[in-house]
Order: sequence, then C-alpha cells, then structure tokens
Amino acid sequence: MTPELVFTNARIVLADEIVEGTLKIQDGNIADISSGNSRTGEDCAGDVLIPGCVELHTDHLETHLQPRPKVRWNMDAALQAHDAQIATSGITTVFDALRVGLEGDTEFGSQEMSAMADAIASASTDGRLRAEHFIHLRCEVSVSDVVEHFDELRGNERVRLASLMDHAPGQRQFVSLEAYRIYYQGKKKLSDIEFAAYSERRIAESAANSQRNRRLLADRCRTSGISIASHDDATREHVEESVSLGVALAEFPTTVEAATLSRDAGLHVLMGAPNVVRGGSHSGNVSAIDLLHAGALDILSSDYVPFSLVQAAFLLADRADIDLPRAISLISANPADAAGLTDRGRIEIGRRADLVRVQATSGRPPRVCSVWREGFRVA
Repeated sequence: MTPELVFTNARIVLADEIVEGTLKIQDGNIADISSGNSRTGEDCAGDVLIPGCVELHTDHLETHLQPRPKVRWNMDAALQAHDAQIATSGITTVFDALRVGLEGDTEFGSQEMSAMADAIASASTDGRLRAEHFIHLRCEVSVSDVVEHFDELRGNERVRLASLMDHAPGQRQFVSLEAYRIYYQGKKKLSDIEFAAYSERRIAESAANSQRNRRLLADRCRTSGISIASHDDATREHVEESVSLGVALAEFPTTVEAATLSRDAGLHVLMGAPNVVRGGSHSGNVSAIDLLHAGALDILSSDYVPFSLVQAAFLLADRADIDLPRAISLISANPADAAGLTDRGRIEIGRRADLVRVQATSGRPPRVCSVWREGFRVA
C-alpha cells in the first residue's frame, strides 16, 4: 500500500483540458482531481502534471549493453542504467526493442538477445526497475533464422509486441538505393566493392525469405496473443498486406499515403519523436509533423532518444501545432490504448498514479522534475 499523496498548485493535463488545482493519490491510484489549491500537500509551484509516458519502441537499451564497439557491459547493470534514463525522461511504461533475426549490421548474437529478454523478465519480477518494462521483438523478416529465434523468445512473459521489418536495400525505409548506400556504407565502413557485395547478399536474402517469414511470424503472434506492428510501410500494397496479417500498429510509415491508408484501416500510426524535434526524418522519409497535420499520427516513440518524448510533446504545444492535452495523448493515452493497457495513460480518477511533474518554459526544452509510478516516486 502506498501512502496518500497530494499535489497542489499544479497545472494538471487531463484528456481534453488543463485543470489548475489539486490531485490526490491513494493506494497507487488517482483518487481525486479538483480545481483550486489545497492547504496541504506538495506545492508544484505551477508546474505541469502529465500522465507517465508510454514508450512502445526504443532501441536505446543496446547503447548501454554495447557502449563502445567491441565492448560489452554487464547485462543487469546495462538494463538498470537504461531504466534510470527511461524513468528520468518521464517514461513509466516502456517496451524495450530486442532484435530477432540479425542481418549482419550488428555485433550482437541471438543468444545475447535471449539473455537480455531473460534479464528484463527477472529484473521486473524482482522489482529492480523504476519503469515497468515489456519486450518488443524487432523481427527482421529477410533473415533466414528469424522464425527460429522468435520461437526461442515468444514464451517470455514480458513479450507483448512484435514488429515485422525488412531493412534490405530497395525495401520500405530504403526504397532509395542511394539512401541505403549513404546510411550503411558509412556505418559499416565498407569499400565500394564490399558494399556492392553486401547489398547483393541482402537483396537476395529478402527475396528468398521475407514473404514467407512475415506470414509465419504473424501466425505465431496471433497464436501467442502478441500484438503485431508493421514497419516502414510505404505503399498501398504494403498497407493491404499489413491489414491481411492482422497488424494493429503501423510503425514509421515512410509516406503520407501509407500513413493515411493505415489510419483509415484502423491501425494506430506511430512515428519518432526525434523526427518532430529535428523537424524531419534523418533518413529522408516523411515528416511526422506532416502526418500530424494530415490527421494520420496517433503515437510518438522516443526511438533512440528517451527524452525526446516529453520534448516533442511540449514543442508541438509551444508552437501551437496542437494543444497540450492532445500533444500529451501522443505519448501517453494513445500508446497505452494501442498496447491494451487500460489502467494507465490518462490522469483520471481510478487510473494508476503514473505521473510526471514537468517545468515548462516557452522556447526552452521542458525539464522533468520528478516521476511517480503507481504512487511511488521513481525519479
């Protein structure tokens, strides 16, 4: 049982309005919300209270597990360092993305990913993490052993989401072979001859494996109750295929057409918060802000910068792209709904007391002051 907590003199962001007043927590849940200030409780000095952020796709854990090339950090310590940065960025629920099917641009092996999944489950059970962690399997369908590796992981109790992706040249994110060359040749430090051979191999792998593996993985997800995400859909044909496979979440569509068709088909559309903060895609694809203005954006993901969630939401509100309640829904209510987490994501009486106190100053990045998960302060 958590102690009763009262926050007063706060700007409380609800689903469709901001209430200047007081919020009470009892037994880990939100017990009362009222306008006006209380004589007791923590004085928030006019700071903003928002729901804890819900992050569906972050690759950030890998940077702690491998902080330098050829360097491996202790797995539990890496997880706890990642968790600390997640929590202090205002994220109280996170889906850690683990690679399944390793396409050759990583030093990680399948055994390490399996061990990392076990470490997440163990640390969650032991109560050693500040945020609540689930697992998102990033399935590279072009790789021959992706289904075998998926089968090793899908029994882990923390696995809730799997995305079907193909990063081979000429596919989806890298329809442009020149964009693929710029990204991968520099990243892998390959000569022109080496890069040509690498690209030829990856194209052949995609042609041989992708369609079959998409179907097999989708079947396994449905059987196991794991939600399915598409990744980098670009065309009408991609979206139609995703719908036929039972996809619920469209991650990082690369065109306005694909995002709009996904939204029209009932899929939740997710884009990167760094795309918002930077003003566009780092790989030259569609802008998240363009999708927002087109009515085809539901969810933001921090992707590779945890703090970008809160930063992007307040930036959108500060620039008046959308109001603050709607901006906050992109990082809290909407991803919670997409993940089937009905107990969180909104500041409402009866919901979990996952809360973030934010100091917001126009023209500057917001500052996360403190974070509570189920009424316990975790940052």
